[in-house]
Amino acid sequence: MGTDVLAVLRERGFVQQLNDEPGLVNALRGPLTFYCGFDPTASSLHVGSLVPLMAMAHLSRAGHRAIAVLGGGTAMIGDPSGKSELRQMISQEAIQANRRGVESQVRRFLDDKALVVDNGEWLLSLPYIDFLRDIGRHFSVNRMLAAEAYKLRLEKGLSFIEFNYQILQAYDFLVLFRKHGCALQIGGDDQWGNILAGTDLIRRIEQKEAFGLTFPLITTAAGAKMGKTAAGAVWLAADRTSSFDFYQYFVNVDDRDVGRFLKLFTFLPMDEVARFEALVGADLRTAKQTLAYEITRIVHGDAEAEKARSAAQAAFGGGAAGELVPTHALGAAEAKVVDLLVAVGLAVSKSAARRLIEQGGVRIGDRKVSSIDEVVLSADVPGDGVLLHAGKKHVRRIVS
Repeated sequence: MGTDVLAVLRERGFVQQLNDEPGLVNALRGPLTFYCGFDPTASSLHVGSLVPLMAMAHLSRAGHRAIAVLGGGTAMIGDPSGKSELRQMISQEAIQANRRGVESQVRRFLDDKALVVDNGEWLLSLPYIDFLRDIGRHFSVNRMLAAEAYKLRLEKGLSFIEFNYQILQAYDFLVLFRKHGCALQIGGDDQWGNILAGTDLIRRIEQKEAFGLTFPLITTAAGAKMGKTAAGAVWLAADRTSSFDFYQYFVNVDDRDVGRFLKLFTFLPMDEVARFEALVGADLRTAKQTLAYEITRIVHGDAEAEKARSAAQAAFGGGAAGELVPTHALGAAEAKVVDLLVAVGLAVSKSAARRLIEQGGVRIGDRKVSSIDEVVLSADVPGDGVLLHAGKKHVRRIVS
C-alpha cells in the first residue's frame, strides 16, 4: 500500500517497541485495522495525547483503518500505568460527559472510515464468573506482576481493582479483533505490558497473531513532562487552554526540542523539517513559529491558528495587542496582582504568583511589579486595556 508507514513512523520518532516487526511489516502491506485507547478521565485530552493522535493520523493517511476506543468501561477502574497511587474514582455520569468532549477532539485526527467506540458497550455488562472462567484463566499472576506498571506500584500498594485493568484492556483487543478484524494496538510505552497481554490473549483463544507498537513517553529536553507549565496542563480543549496559550506553549519550547517536535506534531515533509533543524540562533524562532502554527492549526483549525499567531506577534512584537490576546475584566475597583495572576491563568496558585513577583517576573505594561501587595486600580487601566506579563512568554490583556 503506497508508502512504508512503519518507516515513516520510525523516521519521525514514534516507534519505541514492537513485538513482531517482520509480521507487522507484512500486515501493513494491505489495509490493516488498528486501535488506540483513550480513557475519558477528564473533559479534554492534553498535549501528551498528541503523540498517539498523530500516529493514528499517519496510519490513516497510509490507508489503514483506525479505531479509537474511548474507555467508558476502563475509566471506571483506572489505569495504574505511570501512577504512583490509586486514581480517583469517577462516576459513570462524569465519564460519559468527559467522553463526549474527548470524542470531538479525537475525530479531528481521523478520516471518515475510522470508528470511535466505547468499551463500556462490552465491559459494563460482563457476567463476572463467566469472564473469570473464559478470560481470566489465560492470565498468569506472576507474569502480570512482572509488568513495569505493576512493579512500580507494589511498594506503595496495588489495589485489586487496578490489578484487573490489564485483563480488561487485553479483552478490549480480543473484542475488536473478533468484531472488526483489528490486528494492531498502539499506545505509549507505559502500555507495553497491557498491549502484549492483548496479543497473547488473541493468540491463546483465536490462534491468530496480533501486533503491538508503542511510542516513547515524551519529555522535554530539560527533563520535564510534556505539556506542563507554571499555569498547569496544556489541554486540547479551547475552553481549558485557549488557542493563544496553546500556540504560546509551542512557540516557546526549548531550542533542543524544535526538530523532534516538528517531526512528531506536524505533517511537514521531512526535508522541510531538516531545513528548519539546520537553523541556529535567532533564526530558530522561525522554526518555532512554524511548529506552533502547524500544531495549533491541526488542533484548533486554520482561523484560530491565524488569530493566535497574530496575537502573539502583537503582544510580543511591540504592536498593539488589541482583542487578539486573551482578555479579562478587572471586575472590581481594584485587585491585588497576586489574585489577578491566578484568576487569569498565569499562575496555578497564590503562592506561585507571589514567587513570580518576588523573582521579578511580573510586569503591568512596561512597569515591573515589585511587591506582592501591589494592586491594580480600575481607574488606572487605559480604555484599550493593559498587558499583564508573567515572565517573557505569558501575557493577558486586562480591561477595567
